[in-house]
Amino acid sequence: MPQQKDIVKIAIQMPGAYPQLIQLDQVKHTHTHNAKYAPFQTERPFWVTVIWNLPGPDNYALQYADGVQTYITESVSHINCMYESIQIFRPGTNLCLSCQNLYKGIQSSDSGVRCDSLKELANVSTDVTFAQEFISRDGHLLLVKIVEDANELVLCVCVCPCNVIMTHTLTGFMELMDHGIVSWENLSSVFIKKIASFVNAKLTDASIQQVSLDILESMVLSSHGLFLQVKQEVTMERLIAHLQVTNQQIQTKAMALLMALLQTAGDSDRQVLLQSASYFLISGSVQDEMAHYLYVLQSVTLNHLEARMRTPMDCYSQEQRDTLHNLRQAAFENESENSLSNERRRSLCAKEFKKLGFSNNSNPGQDLVRTPPGLLALDTMFYFAARYPDAYSRFVLENSSREDKHECPFARSSIQLTLILCEILRIGEPPSETGSDYHPVFFSQDRLMEELFCVCIQLLNKTWKEMRATQEDFDKVMQVVREQITRTLSSKPTSLELFKNKVNALNYGEILKLRQTERLHQEETLAPPVLELKERLKPELLELIRQQRLNRLCQGTMFRKISSRRRQDKLWYCRLSPNHKMLHYGDAEEDTDNPTVETLQKKIPVADIKGLLTGKDCPHMKENKGKHNKEVLDSAFSITYDVEEASLNFIAPSRTDFCLWTDGLSVLLGREMSSESMRSELEILLSMEIKLRLLDLENVPIPDIAPVVPKPPSNYNFCYDFSQTEQ
Repeated sequence: MPQQKDIVKIAIQMPGAYPQLIQLDQVKHTHTHNAKYAPFQTERPFWVTVIWNLPGPDNYALQYADGVQTYITESVSHINCMYESIQIFRPGTNLCLSCQNLYKGIQSSDSGVRCDSLKELANVSTDVTFAQEFISRDGHLLLVKIVEDANELVLCVCVCPCNVIMTHTLTGFMELMDHGIVSWENLSSVFIKKIASFVNAKLTDASIQQVSLDILESMVLSSHGLFLQVKQEVTMERLIAHLQVTNQQIQTKAMALLMALLQTAGDSDRQVLLQSASYFLISGSVQDEMAHYLYVLQSVTLNHLEARMRTPMDCYSQEQRDTLHNLRQAAFENESENSLSNERRRSLCAKEFKKLGFSNNSNPGQDLVRTPPGLLALDTMFYFAARYPDAYSRFVLENSSREDKHECPFARSSIQLTLILCEILRIGEPPSETGSDYHPVFFSQDRLMEELFCVCIQLLNKTWKEMRATQEDFDKVMQVVREQITRTLSSKPTSLELFKNKVNALNYGEILKLRQTERLHQEETLAPPVLELKERLKPELLELIRQQRLNRLCQGTMFRKISSRRRQDKLWYCRLSPNHKMLHYGDAEEDTDNPTVETLQKKIPVADIKGLLTGKDCPHMKENKGKHNKEVLDSAFSITYDVEEASLNFIAPSRTDFCLWTDGLSVLLGREMSSESMRSELEILLSMEIKLRLLDLENVPIPDIAPVVPKPPSNYNFCYDFSQTEQ
């Protein structure tokens, strides 16, 4: 009797038939006459051909039946775990034979056969096993030759066989190169120019342009030499034109190429590219990929201010000293200083610098030595004085006429406000690989930092007066102003004017109301009877949160594949089975909405999960130690399971998803939930439950069903009938 571990269960699906569950004895049916792709691609198909009486076992190989039908190449030690979840396979064409057939089909004189072969190639090239075999036959060079020989004049907008063939050719080439088997630097200049011509052409088919932009992005990120070639071949006018089209896929790919150019370029080239990017306008909702690129564009642009922010004032620099004196002269109308003696001039300057709000009025440059904000504070002050001279003079003169203790110091306030804006806009922080939190107002202004400063410095003066502040209240006023700015930016204003209206409406009185509401919420939860009631309610509400977490895992989440080479377009989906016994995962497309468990190729039994790792302890974070920023580390988690210390690695698309998944996995492992999201939700539920019980004690009726909200009218053309009034 063979041992139980030698018996495996396989679900095999023959063409046009239902899958059938088969028990196979690994010892009895071992077949190793061709070890090149053993054990799976020869041994297991041999079993299948014996059972199904198929001739020529060497002509077959096992493939997944669902989704992308990739070849099975795992070692024998993985088979038991894999088959415990009853994965469905199908006998497919042997790998060598498949490569040979496609290689011949691509060279066929029949355009139909050639098109079908290229289409099939584009599909199967996602499988790294096939890609290695096809590239070993120089199949990728065959695709390069097709591109180099193409006549771009034929590739017009209309749908024609040439367009379809070229689209499949470029897609297949991109999939093959994406595995990193062949270096991008081996490509010829003729090929690069041809791909660039597809992007530059005004009448090229959209599908061809989309893949061409993707190829150019990978070239740029692979080496500085290819960056220079692509930068030379692709015209910025056409790239800008692609950013302004209605096709979101083209728009996203063009933005991806622009971001790749920005990240690879030097300082001088980056300035030119940023000026080109400023022409991009946001219209309507954007997809996740575009949101990331907008975030990167915003981050890279604002980080150009970092050098000024890190540079202290040089009191020996004549240019910087002249800027300070121009700032002073713009605020005060003076008699000619040339007619004054040196002592009288120094006394006058010191007096006026004091009115401007400098702490060191005899040497105001000392106020700007601290970094950050350094020289950036001088830049913002001078921009305000030059761009809005009336508002600048009004600010200074208004505070000069107040009592000393009630005047709002312009220079001191400006320096602190510049620092606050640097922190809010995260100037100096490198862009995250997963970030997508951008400010729409950024894309409505050429100089967002300076324009925001001009609005906020006037807001500061307004808040100072509302608070009736004195010099001792300076820090309190700055805290309120910071809160006004952050709350307003969180509402995502799309223009500077809208930001200005919202931030001014959020006055000191409104801030006090918001703070009072939050404080009352905290105080009502601190009374001893309430604390006792909370402890009694916690178990029930924690169970409610646990069920919510498991339900959320059953719905699944789309995760993005990220590598050190580039931010991948490819996505994968993971979800928990309804019976909470299996984790299903596999590749997915961005436009796919909640793939079913049947379409996800791979599975991990929950019983095999041994541990949950987060942050820097994750295997994919240890591989590139020191290369990940804090945001990526905070979004990373992994699960380990019982297959040679294997792990499934995640980077959550958001902090919320990270909390949901780590909590849900903790529940599956029988551990306590510990995320900040769980604690916040528990407090909200406890507060709601306590309020409802207090209302019940006051005999306030609480309906079991929410009241029905009336439907809005079909139109809003209301009018008043004056004829009835006249009667």
